[in-house]
Amino acid sequence: MPSETLVLIPPMLCDAGVFGPQILDMANDHAVMFAPTTQGERMEEIASQILSWAPGKFALAGMGMGGMVAMEVLRRAPDRVTRIALIATSAQPETPETAAAREPHIIAAKGGGRWPDVLRHEVNSTWMAPTTDRVGLVRHLTQMGHAVGPAVYVSQSRAMQRRKDQQSILTQIRQPATVICGRYDGQYPVKRQEFMAELIPYATLEVIEDAGYMPTLEAPDMTTAALRRWMAIPPMLRM
Repeated sequence: MPSETLVLIPPMLCDAGVFGPQILDMANDHAVMFAPTTQGERMEEIASQILSWAPGKFALAGMGMGGMVAMEVLRRAPDRVTRIALIATSAQPETPETAAAREPHIIAAKGGGRWPDVLRHEVNSTWMAPTTDRVGLVRHLTQMGHAVGPAVYVSQSRAMQRRKDQQSILTQIRQPATVICGRYDGQYPVKRQEFMAELIPYATLEVIEDAGYMPTLEAPDMTTAALRRWMAIPPMLRM
C-alpha cells in the first residue's frame, strides 16, 4: 500500500529550509510536498491555494503560522486530510494588542530600507534552547527571511492579524494527530501546546527537550522521530 503524501507548511518568513532535515529523511519512504504560505493576506486564501496544489488525500504538518494554515485546511477539507501534526503553533486568534504591535513592523517592511531591522525583530534568539547554536540559527533564519522578502512578510502579517479562533476545529479532529513543541519555546509555550493537545481527541503531545521555537532545526533528529511516530499511527475512521 503506498504511503501517504506528507504536506509541510512553514512558519512566517521561512522557505523549505525550515524542514530541510525532515524532508531529507522522510522523502526516503514518503512523498513529501512543501506548501509555501506566500499566497494571500488571509489564512483562508492561503489554505485554498494549498488545497489546489495538494493531492486528493494527504497527511498534513504545519509549524507556527503554517500550523494555523493547516487548521484552516482541515476545516475546509476534513475528508482530504488523513492525519495532522501541529508544531509550535496556536489555535487562538491574535489578541488586539499583538495585532496592533505588528503595524510598525509592517510599515517598516513596506519602506524597504528598514527591512533588516524588521528581520532582527522577528528572529528572536531568546526563544531558542540554551543548547542551540543561536548565532548559526539566527543567520540561517535571517537568510530565509531575506529570500522570502518584505512583500510576503506584509501579507503574512495581515493573515496573522486576521486569523480566526480554530479551537472548535481541534475538538472535531478524528484523524491521528500530534502536537509537537520545544521545551524552551517562548512564543508558543508548552502549556499552550498541552491545552491544544487536550482539545484534540486521542492526540499525542511531543515535547522536544533540546529545542525552542524552531524544533525542526534546533533538534532535527528528535523532531523527525516524532513525525515518524505520528505517521506510523494507524488511520482512524471519522465519527
